[in-house]
Amino acid sequence: MFRERIKVAKIEIIGGGLAGAEAAWQLACRGEPVRLYEMRPQKNTPAHHTSYLGELVCSNSLGSEKTSTGGGVLKLELEKFNSLLLEVARKTRVPAGNALAVDRQKFPLEITRRLEEHPLVEICREEVTEISSNNITIVATGPLTSEPLTQKLQELTGQQSLYFFDAAAPLVYSDTIDMDIAFYGARYEEQSIDYINCPLTEEQYQDFYNELIQAEVVPLHGFEEKKLFSGCMPLENLAKKGYKTLAFGPLKPVGLKDREGKRPFAVVQLRRDNKEGTLFNLVGFQTRLKWSEQKRVFRMIPGLGNAEFARFGVMHRNIFIDSPSAMQPTLQLKARPNVFCAGQLTGVEGYLESAITGLWAGINAFLLARGQEPLIPPRETALGSLIDYITTPNKNFQPINMNFGLLPQPEKRIKKKEERREKQVVIAREALGGFIDRFDLLGPFSEHPGGK
Repeated sequence: MFRERIKVAKIEIIGGGLAGAEAAWQLACRGEPVRLYEMRPQKNTPAHHTSYLGELVCSNSLGSEKTSTGGGVLKLELEKFNSLLLEVARKTRVPAGNALAVDRQKFPLEITRRLEEHPLVEICREEVTEISSNNITIVATGPLTSEPLTQKLQELTGQQSLYFFDAAAPLVYSDTIDMDIAFYGARYEEQSIDYINCPLTEEQYQDFYNELIQAEVVPLHGFEEKKLFSGCMPLENLAKKGYKTLAFGPLKPVGLKDREGKRPFAVVQLRRDNKEGTLFNLVGFQTRLKWSEQKRVFRMIPGLGNAEFARFGVMHRNIFIDSPSAMQPTLQLKARPNVFCAGQLTGVEGYLESAITGLWAGINAFLLARGQEPLIPPRETALGSLIDYITTPNKNFQPINMNFGLLPQPEKRIKKKEERREKQVVIAREALGGFIDRFDLLGPFSEHPGGK
């Protein structure tokens, strides 16, 4: 399948986080020379503490190993592609039950050692402020991309295609919403299936309001605060402006009638978040509440008493591309196909999600260098579903973690969640195995230069 490589300079990777490190590994182990740029320690970020590649900045846990979780399915697929991240994580793991937690010092140290010792990887400790118009380049600079490079990305993607903070509302699985209480309908459009409405009486609203304004929040870092609040206001802060502020704002009942044909005191609206209708987001619920508090307080909303969250609300500084408008499903920029993007810059959240997009950008950059067409992974896989979500037109696009709501539903309806997820995992495994075999994607892979 693989042709002779075309004459290109070393493939450049900008950013030495999980995505950049994984991309470099996939390329080098396929025999492709790589130049990996990391600006630390020459220029540090407010979140990093070391100059190691692949440093974990938020947690030392890579989530559950169970395949009944989105992270568990991602681990299966990372393992299939000989992921550096996963191999090193298992080598440096610490006891944490079913979770894959790692030693925070040993993990990035080992990632750095493996890349430094690979003869096809050149590591350059310097800041990059330009993106080559000719060389194959992978941009994986993460949520704290430097200002000069941010400006270059804006030029490539358009001023409106780069965001400077997350203000993502919680996502719930639609089949966990109690439709005996909630009802479909947009304001003034009773038949709409794009919105689900949870009506509140004044007593229910008062209870919800009181708990919301007293709930615990996640503190902001100093470097986040100015950027964040210039863009939007958390739900709990809005509520503190006055008792009825929410009822006249995001929870206004105007244009909606409950099952008895009456206007509720307030309404929480949920908007369809994907084309399959498996995920709905709580409209206007950008929040800094701790995740445990979100679950407790938001389950007070009528119809959401047993809701399961595919994503909790987040608000923090985060530069990311509006991938649906700027990026192809191959992870290439539409405006410049020699440039791939990976990691949180693309609008994925989480360590595993960042790593697997870096892995795929690396494989596609390899294919491009060898004169092949970059590939789109099967929609049935976790990788394919994640990329499909971030590149499908969506005017309300916000970053997301991998979850089962992104995977296609089995053709035969399965009511029990556990059985349905087991079937989705089987389908994903079969699709990925067939895809890898069809395109011989592991054929050239070898940790040792010169092939296996």
